[in-house]
Amino acid sequence: MEAFTSGLNLVNDILWSYILIVMLIGCAIWFTIKSKFVQFRMMKEMIRVLGDSANKQEGREHHISSFQAFMVSLASRIGTGNLAGVATAITIGGPGAVFWMWIVALLGSSSAFIESTLAQLYKVHGKDSFVGGPAYYMKKGLKQPWMGILFAILIIFTFSFAFNSVQSNTICAAFEQAFQVDNRTMGIILTGLSLAIFFGGIQRIAKVSSIIVPVMAAGYIILAIAIIALNIHHIPYVLKTIVTHAFGWEQAIGGGIGVAIMQGVKRGLFSNEAGMGSAPNVAATADVSHPVKQGLIQALGVFTDTLIICSCTAFIILFSGVPLSGEANGVQLTQLALDSQIGSWGSIYVAIAILFFAYSSIIGNYYYGEANIRYITNNKKVMVLFRLLSGGMVLFGSLASLDLAWSLADVCMGLMTICNLIAITLLGKYAFRLLEDYRMQKRKGIKNPVFTKNKMKDIEKDIECW
Repeated sequence: MEAFTSGLNLVNDILWSYILIVMLIGCAIWFTIKSKFVQFRMMKEMIRVLGDSANKQEGREHHISSFQAFMVSLASRIGTGNLAGVATAITIGGPGAVFWMWIVALLGSSSAFIESTLAQLYKVHGKDSFVGGPAYYMKKGLKQPWMGILFAILIIFTFSFAFNSVQSNTICAAFEQAFQVDNRTMGIILTGLSLAIFFGGIQRIAKVSSIIVPVMAAGYIILAIAIIALNIHHIPYVLKTIVTHAFGWEQAIGGGIGVAIMQGVKRGLFSNEAGMGSAPNVAATADVSHPVKQGLIQALGVFTDTLIICSCTAFIILFSGVPLSGEANGVQLTQLALDSQIGSWGSIYVAIAILFFAYSSIIGNYYYGEANIRYITNNKKVMVLFRLLSGGMVLFGSLASLDLAWSLADVCMGLMTICNLIAITLLGKYAFRLLEDYRMQKRKGIKNPVFTKNKMKDIEKDIECW
């Protein structure tokens, strides 16, 4: 097993050191410029559209609302990446990794906008909701069905198998630290709870996520704000530490800046998923009047995840002064940091928080896999087998080592991200046209912009739901 883990780490070094950093940041800068800085200029519109969706069921059919789709994607984003991933990034890459996580979020939200807008454009009618995502826009937009199947296979392995192993691994580690619960026992309980939702379909997933996500996110943010308020005088020092370690001479000489950038990009992507191709699968299910609406909402999700929740964890760890030697890593480092701030019940609080965070991620991750299984086949026996295998990977994660779980997730994540970035770079021109149409309607005073496929005559035959 050690040889297998070493092999995964070698592949990871090549992917993340030479390929993905260039592709992710390069694409994000390109999309930011071509969209005329959509993630900054239209922040107010993002919040307005999300608020409208939360207050009423928008749309023409009884499908998933825009708000519910946002919550399912946020359920996948808000998980171990926020509590364990940030801690891992700081342990390996130093405090400077946090700065690069922020950069990835600020620029990468434009990638999230593009991929989710394209998912809306090329979505199709499903049994009880719209369906879509990268596999669909690769097939219908790029006319490359083989690429769609490749992506579908990659996302199934990445989210439903590898990422869910990381989520269950983190839950078990947190409960072992807080309550001394045996990993095997916790793994069996978690697998049973997960299978109950897996067999319930997207409607149940959306309902559970729309309840759990707001509550858990609000609770963690409130606690973090309280801790930040108590340590308000340390904020200048912490910010200086983050920036210094991101650009400092000492780090440059020792090669630390490269490690900080790689960890910041890697863990930032794991957390916010911008450009990865995951969020578009659920963005496509939303029933909205214009594709750009869901693109804006998904871009807002990146900000929510990284700039708010990940930053909360980073500040808590850096306020605490807990040694970053690597003896404590992942979620257990976050638990120790909270213990130093609020007493011994900090570990208990994190264990319970991570249960909700990671369990909701397991639910959201599973749906990404299900949507892509349905892209490949509608065979009911295959779907049942997939659900059982997904549950089995939850159990596997509870027993696997932390290093193996993260290494497997990083390789799978890297490969699917490369595939998606190629597709959205080639199809991005259609998202830019949709954005211009949306902005033009807003300039005319239309409060609720509407899109119909006859506005894009050149690809009208490829658009099903508009």
